[in-house]
Amino acid sequence: MESQLVFLSDLNFNLDVWKRELKFQESEMDYFEEKLEHVVMRNPGNEVLVQLEGFQNKIIREREVMGHLRHRIRMKKRDLARQGQYEKNNEVQFHEKQVLLKDEMQTFVKMHYQLKEKMMDFFLKYL
Repeated sequence: MESQLVFLSDLNFNLDVWKRELKFQESEMDYFEEKLEHVVMRNPGNEVLVQLEGFQNKIIREREVMGHLRHRIRMKKRDLARQGQYEKNNEVQFHEKQVLLKDEMQTFVKMHYQLKEKMMDFFLKYL
């Protein structure tokens, strides 16, 4: 039983780290939106506005994905609380589901940092 508690605490730790990661990325998006507003004030040209609209759409989509991931994390945390009731063979299935969420988080973080790099290049050019 002790090894199961360690296993569950490790999973819970991962979920907490991912939740903090999403919170940090949300605050970054808030900051980037402020910077986009500064670009609009300085450069009202059509080319700049088209790029700004593209970034704004990506930020909106990223926030939707963050919401989805936060929901999945909450559901996993709820499942962790119930995990003690499961049989040993179900623990493997539970862990496999956790791996799928891990893959989603890794993909999201990768895409977030790609967007961040593009926005940083844009800011260097227009701010």
